[in-house]
Amino acid sequence: MDTPQKPRSFGTHDGTFHADEVTACSLLLLFDLIDRDKIFRTRDSFLLERCEYVCDVGGIYDSSIKRFDHHQTDYTGPLSSAGMVLGYLVQIGLISPNEGGHLNNALIHGVDAHDTGYDPNLPGFCLFSHVISNFTPISYDASAVEQDMAFLLAVDFTTDHLRRLLGRYRYHLSCKDQVKAVMQESKEALVFSDQIPWMDAFFELGGEDHSASFVIMPVKDHWKLRGIPPTSEERMKVRIAHPSTWAGKMDKALEEASGIEGGIFCHKGRFISMWQTKEAALTALEKVLDDHI
Repeated sequence: MDTPQKPRSFGTHDGTFHADEVTACSLLLLFDLIDRDKIFRTRDSFLLERCEYVCDVGGIYDSSIKRFDHHQTDYTGPLSSAGMVLGYLVQIGLISPNEGGHLNNALIHGVDAHDTGYDPNLPGFCLFSHVISNFTPISYDASAVEQDMAFLLAVDFTTDHLRRLLGRYRYHLSCKDQVKAVMQESKEALVFSDQIPWMDAFFELGGEDHSASFVIMPVKDHWKLRGIPPTSEERMKVRIAHPSTWAGKMDKALEEASGIEGGIFCHKGRFISMWQTKEAALTALEKVLDDHI
């Protein structure tokens, strides 16, 4: 490529857009490798050659020259431009392998799969790729300007979504040591002094073999008693359910059913209850365990 390139520019095809090049563009924006005002949508090879990054067009996959297309016959892998760019970010060290794995599992793998042919099309189920496709103009004869404006709206939406996914993951990771310490000192229940994410870290730290069946944790001014799932894959189940006589009860009705002052509610699914004080939640734990014996 002898054509002088415009630094921090991004090129992709024009016309109807899809989640893969939208996500690829958003990843590069999120990690400050391109500028939003240097995004070009075209199939003009001369203009594309001038872009520092080119995604989903051009027939080349070579991260060393920042080209990320998957349509050429000599590429037979499972990635779309989204997965290719994510791998590039890991390769150059802007994101750790663990963070890359998290983004892949949370979003990118599905975008790649959909763009390369997988669409379960189940009634009532909406994939991220479907959400992005809804940003495209409704009219098939929309102008290029309308298409470009819609593309940028989709990119902004996706960039914010990726930022939150990564920020949430990093926050969860920062709480891992706290979860580990509580696991080491607990047997029947994990009692936390702060409201933090715990479940992912719990199972990553061997929680499937841990003896605890409940979590007690503050939620603003109240305290929750929450059942722990048997495994990470069975998150809709709990190791020990709350008593059936508590199910769906609120306030005084819960206090009468449990014999504990300070009841707020017990979910009808019997996996969680809320209490006014930590002491009430601990008492509820004792009663649940006694009822289970």
